[in-house]
Amino acid sequence: MTVLRAADLSVGYVPGMRAVRGVSFTVAAREVLGIVGGSGSGKTTLALAVMGLLPEGARVTGSVRLRDEELVGRSDAELSRVRASGLSMVFQDPLSALSPFLTVGEQVAEAVRIRSGAGRAAARVRAVELLDLAAVPNAARRARAYPHELSGGMRQRVMIAMAIAGDPAVILADEPTAALDVTVQARVLDVLGTVGDATGAAIVLITHDLGVVAGFADRVMVMREGRVVETGPVERIYREPRAAYTAELLRCLPRIGDQDPPRHRPERPVVLEVDGLVRHCPVLKGALVRRRAGTVRAVDGIGFEVREGEALALVGESGCGKTTTLMEILRLARPEKGRVVVLGQDTASLNAARRKALRRHIQIVFQDPVASLNPRMRVADAIAEPLTAHGVRSSPLRGRVTELLGLVGLKTDHARRYPHQLSAGQKQRVAIARALAVEPRLLLLDEPVAALDVAAQASVMALLESLRDRLGLAYLLVSHDLAIVHRIAHRVAVMHMGRIVESGTVQHVYKAPAHPYTRALLDAVPPPHPSLGRHRRVLLRGDPPDPMSPLSGCRFRSRCPRYPTLAVADARLCEEQDPRLCGDPDRSVACHHLLGGAEVGR
Repeated sequence: MTVLRAADLSVGYVPGMRAVRGVSFTVAAREVLGIVGGSGSGKTTLALAVMGLLPEGARVTGSVRLRDEELVGRSDAELSRVRASGLSMVFQDPLSALSPFLTVGEQVAEAVRIRSGAGRAAARVRAVELLDLAAVPNAARRARAYPHELSGGMRQRVMIAMAIAGDPAVILADEPTAALDVTVQARVLDVLGTVGDATGAAIVLITHDLGVVAGFADRVMVMREGRVVETGPVERIYREPRAAYTAELLRCLPRIGDQDPPRHRPERPVVLEVDGLVRHCPVLKGALVRRRAGTVRAVDGIGFEVREGEALALVGESGCGKTTTLMEILRLARPEKGRVVVLGQDTASLNAARRKALRRHIQIVFQDPVASLNPRMRVADAIAEPLTAHGVRSSPLRGRVTELLGLVGLKTDHARRYPHQLSAGQKQRVAIARALAVEPRLLLLDEPVAALDVAAQASVMALLESLRDRLGLAYLLVSHDLAIVHRIAHRVAVMHMGRIVESGTVQHVYKAPAHPYTRALLDAVPPPHPSLGRHRRVLLRGDPPDPMSPLSGCRFRSRCPRYPTLAVADARLCEEQDPRLCGDPDRSVACHHLLGGAEVGR
């Protein structure tokens, strides 16, 4: 039975300019429709139009029918009634969608009261039930927590609990896994699917990740420039795309194993050496009198090296210490413990002048190109800023900016534009050009393509590969996308709770992972085709332990799929002894019981 039908739906913000152009689709009960397309294709605008949440001034024409009820043209009060009982939405960023002043239990209970008219006591009980249904562990305790006390994946599950508070007929999920790592992404999608089955709701999933659609959706609708270019069963679309744009998107989808990863280059000089790096962050509580409530071991004694022309990737779940490691290196200061050596210079011994001189050789590209560029500066000024900071005279600036624009694949006239006049991919190219302005030898890449759609991701990754080979750059890459890491990295280090649990060449680690955590990360990678996705994803049970109270012995054992099956003596070893990283540069592992097929020198 069809529960949602859109016919010739169009949305315009100014006369003659439409963000959605004549879109029609249907969704049946218990069906999952995936809507995909590049940034600016109109996916989110379409969802907001269906929900009646567009800003004032937006002009909507066409028809949206929930069951037999027309929604277009209804007042906000009438649409609020519909949203309370028939439609709900899971937004992309749960942290901005949740109030920081209320506990998550209070917010779910509020949704229950609005949608069902229940009393406060009954709503609180129902809120805990909904959190439990959304797979929030220790739901009664978590209900008393504030949003900032929960992980990103946990917050997204709270949003799902709120979405099902009124037993909706349709759940619209707008990029619900965009900012999540692969294991949490798999868990959230599993929860969303379970909730859909339990409530009978149809799900409209909006995403730029075609792997997510392959493993989750029944049908797919491809959008471009506000129009639908192709729609149909997910198996048929992925096997035989009829639209050229759909085929282009599928070609851009990163796949593990499609091509050989870059080979390790051991003869190049070392650019970065990290040994025993420690960064422990105190947790303070109290409004007037601040007291120390604990310590988060963000980075807990890690070591690695990066050679010239080589790309090393740090991978792992959110909160494992990847970005903290980048920030500690970028500080070029004395670490809490351990050593950081950049181009042969120990950062602990640097004075201000030497630190500034060294800083031009190490630059960073951040995850969000929108936030990393000043909206008031033109592109030329943004690229020239590091040159000015390092004393480059004004006369060569224009020529250097033009050269850098060409180097990253942008045109000369882009120099006069502001960031809001560029696409997301173009903004990231500007950020890369700015990082290259002072001719660094080491580039730190913090999730450089996570905020981009699949086509822009492929384009920027190809650029980074070309620049590495052309300029002999060393990369230290942080990413939760293991398919992208497979494409660009020579070596990979897997981090868990502040430590490296496995490292080695990409060929060794991906072909035969030796640590159960590495295996879980690889199992959680979205599939490149629906035929693989329906039976492939193996969920990592549970959530990461409290970083302020790590387990004794092996920190991964509470989630390890092998631990419950071990003999008593082997299990005791995991409980009592902390595994240390052993092996050689091609393969090192910190695990008492290696997975079968892996060979590690001891």
